[in-house]
Amino acid sequence: QAEDGIRDQPRSRGLGDVYKRQITDNVQFTHIAREWRCKWAEEDDKKTLTAAQAALDARLAQIKAVAGVQSVQRVVCGGCQDFKVIVKLDADSFGAWEAAEFAPEKEFLAEIEAAGLKRVETQTFTLETL
Repeated sequence: QAEDGIRDQPRSRGLGDVYKRQITDNVQFTHIAREWRCKWAEEDDKKTLTAAQAALDARLAQIKAVAGVQSVQRVVCGGCQDFKVIVKLDADSFGAWEAAEFAPEKEFLAEIEAAGLKRVETQTFTLETL
């Protein structure tokens, strides 16, 4: 078990040693982000895009209340019809959110899938301002 009791594998998610905060000698990080993404459709006056935004609005306060959250960003692309939510946390706080299964991720993803959004996926990555 990890020394902080949060994760069993300190090299999770392909991010290198999350305790040293580096992927390689010259790629360090202090923030980890979780992305929820999907595809919306033009049909019915962009009904699925409206539903995705409503699902986010309903959970935004809960997401922002997660310990260590630095920012919450929403990306919408009209060309490729992406809808993305990116939650950026300081690296020290990320493990606790991961242990909590990224709440409210499950509920958010279930709601947008039920609303007809496609290609619902998640991804974890580092996110640094340079």
